[in-house]
Amino acid sequence: MSVLLGVLVVVVGFALRLNALLVVVVTGVVTGLLGGLDLYEIVSAFGAGFVENRYITMFVLTLPVIGLLERYGLQEQARRAIAASRSASAARVLGLYLVARMATSALGLLSIAGHPQTVRPLVAPMAVAAAEKRHGALSARVRDRVKAFAASADNVGLFFGEDLFIAVGAILLMVGFFEQNGVRLEPLRVAAWGVPTALSALAIHGARIALLERRLARDAREGGGGGEPGLGRPVREGGGGGEPGLGRAAREGGAGGAGR
Repeated sequence: MSVLLGVLVVVVGFALRLNALLVVVVTGVVTGLLGGLDLYEIVSAFGAGFVENRYITMFVLTLPVIGLLERYGLQEQARRAIAASRSASAARVLGLYLVARMATSALGLLSIAGHPQTVRPLVAPMAVAAAEKRHGALSARVRDRVKAFAASADNVGLFFGEDLFIAVGAILLMVGFFEQNGVRLEPLRVAAWGVPTALSALAIHGARIALLERRLARDAREGGGGGEPGLGRPVREGGGGGEPGLGRAAREGGAGGAGR
């Protein structure tokens, strides 16, 4: 029963909001000592577990690579590529990524894209650049909305696309459960039942992306006076109307009562 004191260490560590990795390591050491292992055996168990599951930590290698690419202008190059395209729009960028993400997930390529690999450094900057090229300058709130749609395209594509892959964990779990209860199912037939759901998700989220584009166009026509503040044409220097259009002379303390 004393071995179960390791559970208490976990509870106390998380309750005190200590570092999760530190809590787990201390729990392993405490549980091993209470179980009669010496320190050498405990460290050997940690090493063996890491070596057997080292492929799990491979994703960590992508983080410095992506950071280095961003430092040397990956996002700027993505914006420049979109700016050179005449037909680019936020809806087309997000729609193409949604379809590509769902298709690759259906083939089992779950890690070929994702938020850190593609959404943050590529898809989100490209969608924002396409929206700004077509509709003018965007406020911070609208830019965040476009970025949120880029993240949602990845989520929807991955979540509903992976259920079409016959070797995904959820399908294998269902097949194994039914087989234990005397019902034999083919993984391919189980995956086929996910096709209507995936197509529905693709159509629904595709419609939401199209509505986003229409909303951007409507607010741009209204010149920023509509639903989302700050979305519309960039303010022209020395414009002729209202507060935003004060010219260079007024800013420099020129004529008209705004002198130095």
